[in-house]
Amino acid sequence: MLNSAINGTMNVLRACKKNPQLKRVVLTSSSSIVRIKSEADLPPNASLDEISWSSIEFCESLQIWYAVAKILAEKAAWEFARENKIDLVTVIPTFVVGPNLSPDLGPTASDVLGLLQGATEKFTVYGRMGYVHIDDVASCHILTYETPGAEGRYICNSAVVNNNDLVAMLAARFPYPVPKSFPNIYGEQTYDFNTSKARALGLEFKGIEEMFDDAVDSLRSHGHLPKSEIMPRTLI
Repeated sequence: MLNSAINGTMNVLRACKKNPQLKRVVLTSSSSIVRIKSEADLPPNASLDEISWSSIEFCESLQIWYAVAKILAEKAAWEFARENKIDLVTVIPTFVVGPNLSPDLGPTASDVLGLLQGATEKFTVYGRMGYVHIDDVASCHILTYETPGAEGRYICNSAVVNNNDLVAMLAARFPYPVPKSFPNIYGEQTYDFNTSKARALGLEFKGIEEMFDDAVDSLRSHGHLPKSEIMPRTLI
């Protein structure tokens, strides 16, 4: 996984280097490279912004190889961009939720489906996490590419919630066997994300209810969830 992530990123950047007309490269990263730290390194009510990096050592201790791969890939991208004078911008989305264009589900949509069916393993590992609508992620990519003054890293996030708060919202909203609670493997987490940099580009984020409403509608339309017993929706 580590070599694939780094080599894949570098192959794209090398191809970009060959095009002298290319004005900017926007790289999709992940909030896993920002938020995964030991309790000692994550003070209460921390507001994580674009200067934050996850701890590789802590990720390795928990065997979160996806995060390690993403950290190494983005750092390699920044080094290559500096050496080759490439105008690089990175978008750092949190957990992306929303409608799925294809009936075949990717890993994130599969995790959401599993959660709605009662699975706990994936979200236990995720812990407290940020969530963002897929439409907002697309808009962030467009804005960071088209805005002349855009530079550096941009956290793309709508809301940060604990797992137990998330499933309480889902249980009140949908008639599915979502878990009642999760074990806490990280200790007490109260961090949030500072998205002022993305908002300064004009990005306005959709709420967590809307993103899960859209995700569930999509899962139903593709036949992954039953359409019967649809509960009335009210804002939480």
